[in-house]
Amino acid sequence: MTAVHEVEHELVYGYDQPVLGSVMTLFVRPGESGRQILDDFTLETSPAGTVSEFVDGFGNRGHFFTRHRPHGELRIVARSRVKVARPVTHPNGEGPSARAAPALSPNAPELQLMLRSSRFVQPRSPALARFLSTHGIEREDELLRSLRTLASRLFEIFQYAPGATAADSPIDRILETGQGVCQDYTHVMASVARLWGIPARYASGYLAPDSSKGGPGESHAWVECWLAELGWVGLDPANDCICDDRHVRVAVGRDYADVPPSRGIFYGCSTSTLATRVAVTRDEHGRRSEAPFDFADNSSQRSKRPCDPITSSSAPVASSGSRLPWG
Repeated sequence: MTAVHEVEHELVYGYDQPVLGSVMTLFVRPGESGRQILDDFTLETSPAGTVSEFVDGFGNRGHFFTRHRPHGELRIVARSRVKVARPVTHPNGEGPSARAAPALSPNAPELQLMLRSSRFVQPRSPALARFLSTHGIEREDELLRSLRTLASRLFEIFQYAPGATAADSPIDRILETGQGVCQDYTHVMASVARLWGIPARYASGYLAPDSSKGGPGESHAWVECWLAELGWVGLDPANDCICDDRHVRVAVGRDYADVPPSRGIFYGCSTSTLATRVAVTRDEHGRRSEAPFDFADNSSQRSKRPCDPITSSSAPVASSGSRLPWG
């Protein structure tokens, strides 16, 4: 099955008095892979400025915006139409089938990077060691089963609580309070996976609503772990599932710091506020059955909890008033 999703992501920066200019990077364009195809993408900004596209060191496509004229508000709207294939699963439905796993040496730099500590993923954190000991969480011989069990335990132990953490909160916060959002769940799970010797990366994107329940969809984050026989496998600890055709990936990195939806600065004497809106809808008329793509990314299970929006960086930011079509 292939799901077709329409995504609209709006960010509005308000200033208490006009700023003189703004510079910003954006990660709001869905990526493309064997299981995800981007049909259309537009980026509209107001007021106008200069918008250009770049590819970062992780292969993500982002946008760079500059405006060197005064403005009192900055509005950014990214619209996407994307197809996401449902993963091929084992007969028991517990995980992806071992076919088309990319050939990659265990010593490949991109895997070694995802085994190290980063700003928000801290496998050697004393708080993490205490947490694992307290809850009796240990690695099993079968890695995929270990990761599925880990995701389920985090889902059971943590309480989804918007506002309990901030975009720059370390994992110690959720480990101590037991409350957080999808970013925190993802950072903890990636920390444990790296501690166990499993390369793990942070994925940001969107979660479409369950077709049987409806709803607006949300911005979201999850972890992707590298298993030699499967490739990158997406797991969503905030919803206790292996990622499926509801997960629309935008970018991957070591942690949130690499791929925030927006980040930048303005210059001038002002304070800023940020309002965001995300709508993800399934195009039921565009949904169709077809042979699954040949990929080894993810697998499916029903979500048990509505997803949580990604907390955007509150740093003063900016953008443009031009329209950039996807090319």
